[in-house]
Amino acid sequence: MKRKILGVVLGLIIILLLVVTVAKWKNKNKEENLTTIKLAEVTHSAFYAPLYVAIENGYFKENGIQIDLLLTPGADKVASAVLSNDVEVGFAGPESAIYVYDGGEEDYIITFAGLTKRDGQFIVSRKEINNFNLNDLKGKEILAGRRGGMPVLNFQNALKNEGVSENDINMNTSVEFASLSGSFIAGMGDFVNLFEPNATKLVSEGYGYIVGNIGAYSGEVPYTAFYARKSYLENNEEMLKKFTNAIKEGLQFVSNHSAEEIAKVILPQFPDIALKDLTTIVDNYKKYDSWLSTPFITEESYKNLQDIMLNAELLKDYVPYDKLVKNAYND
Repeated sequence: MKRKILGVVLGLIIILLLVVTVAKWKNKNKEENLTTIKLAEVTHSAFYAPLYVAIENGYFKENGIQIDLLLTPGADKVASAVLSNDVEVGFAGPESAIYVYDGGEEDYIITFAGLTKRDGQFIVSRKEINNFNLNDLKGKEILAGRRGGMPVLNFQNALKNEGVSENDINMNTSVEFASLSGSFIAGMGDFVNLFEPNATKLVSEGYGYIVGNIGAYSGEVPYTAFYARKSYLENNEEMLKKFTNAIKEGLQFVSNHSAEEIAKVILPQFPDIALKDLTTIVDNYKKYDSWLSTPFITEESYKNLQDIMLNAELLKDYVPYDKLVKNAYND
């Protein structure tokens, strides 16, 4: 009797081991069949929560894609990485693609999906200011980032919308994007424009106070989007549709879930941030309605972006929407 029981147990163990082995083999085979896409991101911020949700929840893998995420500070550097074929897809402000086209590049960059619809920067002050408005910047130095980039363009547009002349403030555009926090900590500037998590981190370390959000002043534009070379897009149209479908699912998730639920999903992307702090950061972005409802970039929002660039005298004329934007999402 004991031998029979032992035989049954051993048989069940063998069957279980076979099932686990087959499952592992299938999973490995599935992983090997994924198409790897190198994605250069302009910065790593909870502002891009829908992208990280798509990664962490496996939406890309469900669409047959393995994402190789590469931090590439500066929209100009992201565009260069795309143009040099170091990456397949860039994620940055679409103004960088406009500059490339305006410069006469034949195999120019085409934007195929959007993620954010307004500026995600927070204004950090050295001193606490109650009821802050942009007039409080008059006579002060603010570290704004690289001239010509989306952060500075939207900041300039915010000033314009609020009737504040650039001549009345000292807008420092000499500091590289990645060095803004360090420069402010070192004593440069009275204010600095920062994305999360840098803004909250700086505040938690006692270096300043968050007093405003630039997107609230500047309005809606395709602030950060995904783009690829014209030749790559033409040869990989179906793959980029699958990529965009994963982004769509990420956008739907952040729309339908609480800040804490979102923070729990993307926490592996921010191992140095406590869940409580990350929840606060995500809640700030939800509060300011930062994300698109779908990846579709409208012609109107694209024109708004170009209006900002024209006002800043960075463009001589409008560039064609139908050439530079090819939405992979059309539902």
